[in-house]
Amino acid sequence: MTSESFNASVFLTDRQVQAGRGDHLAITGPAGTLTYAQLATHVAELATGLRKLGVRPEERVLLVMSDRPETAITILAVMRMGAVAVPVSTMYNGPELGTLVRDSRARVVVATPEFEPVVRAALDAAPEVETLVLVGEAVAPARSWAEVLAAGRPAAPPYESWRDSPALWLYTSGTTGAPKAAMHRHGAIRDVYETYGRQVLGIRQEDRCLSVARLFFAYGIGNSLFFPLAAGATAILDPARPTPAGVLARVREERPTLFFAGPTFFAALLAAHDSGGAPDDAFASVRLGVSAGEALPAEIYRRFTERFGVDVIDGLGSTEALHIFISNHPGQVRPGSSGTVVPGYEARLLDDRGVPVGDGEPGHLYVRGDSIATGYWCRTATTRQVFQGEWLRTGDTYVREADGFYRCLGRSNDMIKAGGIWVSPMEVEARLLQHESVGECAVVAYLDGEGLEKPVACVVPAPGRTVDAGELIGFCRDGLASFKRPREVLVLDELPKTATGKIQRVVVRQIAADLLGKG
Repeated sequence: MTSESFNASVFLTDRQVQAGRGDHLAITGPAGTLTYAQLATHVAELATGLRKLGVRPEERVLLVMSDRPETAITILAVMRMGAVAVPVSTMYNGPELGTLVRDSRARVVVATPEFEPVVRAALDAAPEVETLVLVGEAVAPARSWAEVLAAGRPAAPPYESWRDSPALWLYTSGTTGAPKAAMHRHGAIRDVYETYGRQVLGIRQEDRCLSVARLFFAYGIGNSLFFPLAAGATAILDPARPTPAGVLARVREERPTLFFAGPTFFAALLAAHDSGGAPDDAFASVRLGVSAGEALPAEIYRRFTERFGVDVIDGLGSTEALHIFISNHPGQVRPGSSGTVVPGYEARLLDDRGVPVGDGEPGHLYVRGDSIATGYWCRTATTRQVFQGEWLRTGDTYVREADGFYRCLGRSNDMIKAGGIWVSPMEVEARLLQHESVGECAVVAYLDGEGLEKPVACVVPAPGRTVDAGELIGFCRDGLASFKRPREVLVLDELPKTATGKIQRVVVRQIAADLLGKG
C-alpha cells in the first residue's frame, strides 16, 4: 500500500473497546441503546453478513433509513467491510430516489420500514438493485436486516483499507443543481474529528450529542456519529421527523450536552418558547449549541442565547468538505459572522478574475484541507469546476475582516438554501411549468423576517388562465420532496429578461422582496 492502513469504522468502534470503554453508552434514544462493546460486535457481524450477501469492497450500499441504532450499525458495517456507505435523504419521493439509486449503481439497498413504499417505488426504475434489506419484517425476495446480521456470526476481521480508500458518498445539489455524490475517504472521517470535533467543539467522553440534522447530511453524520464515537461520547438518535415539540421532549428526556441544529430550527424553537411550548430552562443540560447549514442571523443568535442561556457557535461547512471548516469558537462568538478558519484548513477569497481580494472586500470563497472530497461521482465537468487542485470552490461570497473573521454575503449563484437544504430553482420551475395555469415562472430566494432563505415562485399565468397560489404549492408538494415547495407564489404580468431572453433573477428577487415586504 502507498498510504497508511486505516479503517474509519474500526477507528470509531473497536478503538473504544480496546481502550476499556466497552461498557460506556455509545448510542441511546427511543429506538434503542447500545454500549460500545455491543456496537462493535454488531458492526463486525453485519459487515460479515453483507459480505456473505455478495457485497464487495468499494461497492456502494445505499441506505434510506431514519436515525436509529440500526442505521449507525449499517453505515459503520459497510465501511468496515471496505464497501462505500451511501446514506440518502429520506425526504425524496419514489422517482427522485430512483434517480439516485440508479446513479449510485448500488446492488443492495437497506431501508427502515417507514420508507419501504417509497423505496419499492424507486426500485421499479432501478433494475441493477438485486437485494432490498429491510429493518423489521421482510417478505421474500427482500431480506431481513436481522437475518443479515445473524448470518455474520462469527464475525470476520475488518477489510484492510487505508486513508485514501473510498468510505462514504453523500449526495448534494450544492452549487450546481442536480444531485451528485461527493466521494469521501476513510481518512477524512478522522480528519473532521481532529479539526472541528476536537479543536472547536472540544468534545469529550461525558458529552451527549443531539442533532436535528439527520445522518444522511454531512452536518448530521458528523454530529451524531463521527464526533461522539471518535471521542467515546454518546450519540442520541431519534427516528422521528424533527419538530420543535419532539426535539424539546428529547432534550428533556435525554439531557444532551451538545445540541446541533440550523438557523430555521433555532427560530422555530424561539417561536415555541414565545407560545409557551418551551420553558426558559429547556436547554439547561446543554453546554453548547451549534448552528450550520446556512448563516445564523445575529438576531436569532441574540434571542436564543438570551432566552435559553445557551451559547451558540455558528459555522460554515459543506458536503464536499464533510463538515465545518470556518467557525466561531466557544466564548469567542461574533454574532452574524461565520467565525474564523478551523485549525487544519486554509481559506482564501478571490475576485471574478481569480485574484485575491483584500480584507473588507467581497470575494468567492475557496477552502482547502484534508477532509475535502476527491470529487463527484461521474461528474467530470462539475468536479473540475468545483475542485480546483487542492482548493474547493464553495460557491459562497464572503468578506474577511481584518482580525480573521469571515462574514457571509450570500451564494455566488442562484441556488437556494431553505432550512439548510439545497433547492434547485430549475427543478421547482420544471414542476410548476407542468401545471396548466403556469405560462412562465422563476423561483428565487426571499429573506424572511428572521433573515432566512425561503423559495418563492414568481409566476406568469398561461393565456386565459388564473393562478391559485395554494393549488400550485400543493402541486409542487405532490411532485417534489416537500422541502422544495415554494413558500409563496407571486403572480406577475411578465418576468424581467435580458436582451437575449434570459430571466434576470436579480431583478426577480428584488420584485419578490418588494411585494412580500409590502405584504
